Amino acid sequence: MKLSVDNNFFRRRWLDFRNGHSIYLVFAMTFANFITIQYKLLIAQAPYLNDLFGNILVFATVFLLIYIPISMLLGYWHRKNQFLVEADALFRENKVGAIMWLYMIDLIDGKVDEEDRKRMREVLLKISRGSTRLYDKEKVTSVEPSSPSKE
Repeated sequence: MKLSVDNNFFRRRWLDFRNGHSIYLVFAMTFANFITIQYKLLIAQAPYLNDLFGNILVFATVFLLIYIPISMLLGYWHRKNQFLVEADALFRENKVGAIMWLYMIDLIDGKVDEEDRKRMREVLLKISRGSTRLYDKEKVTSVEPSSPSKE
């Protein structure tokens, strides 16, 4: 493997690290930390609650039996209500998707010449093989049409 400025290997490993760390490991550690702190500050300090739960494993079990269903209900509500808002916001910021949809409209309207068709095909093949970067310094570079309009 040759090292170059255009090599995405280390960037992808960094992305994998961040995702594994934040989505899985920190989530589990934060959850365990939350349960431990709540037990120590709330349950262990109150004699009635300490007698009720006995030890941290009983508290963690009861807590999880209550917390998980509530989280699932909130997640369901989020998916049914807020997800559409988030998807709409992401759609409005998707420059690559906008260029592809504009290309499709131009293709249907007969405004795409053979050069644009070949270039779009090459870019989409590169994307499907994972061998191209679409963004270069905050700008979409390789899929923009050769001219703004072909009317």
